[in-house]
Amino acid sequence: MFLRHLADCREFKAGDDSILRELLHPEKADLKIRYSLAHAKVTAGRKTKPHRLKSSEVYYIMTGSGLMHIDEESFEVGPDCAIYIPPNSMQYIENTGNCDLMFLCIVDPAWRKEDEEVPNS
Repeated sequence: MFLRHLADCREFKAGDDSILRELLHPEKADLKIRYSLAHAKVTAGRKTKPHRLKSSEVYYIMTGSGLMHIDEESFEVGPDCAIYIPPNSMQYIENTGNCDLMFLCIVDPAWRKEDEEVPNS
């Protein structure tokens, strides 16, 4: 069995400027999974940098409200929304509320630095 508490995960600033805590990654624990799972936070009034991943990604919004941008589309998101982000899509999310926007990120296959592009960084 493998159990990980969010409080035990190191918080760091990701390349897109979100605040992440990595919960599960197949290369960092003996897990028979091909995806990675992270907890993300974007503080009120902030947004992530536009970026793209070679992998597909799913965001699951837990708290807060925002505006999700994927390529040329934009739509409002809030608690209990699941968002599919196709591979190689330019994406970013804005926190439009007055509290932290918190969500889970599932990347499949698992996130790798070399698979992410953050233009103008």
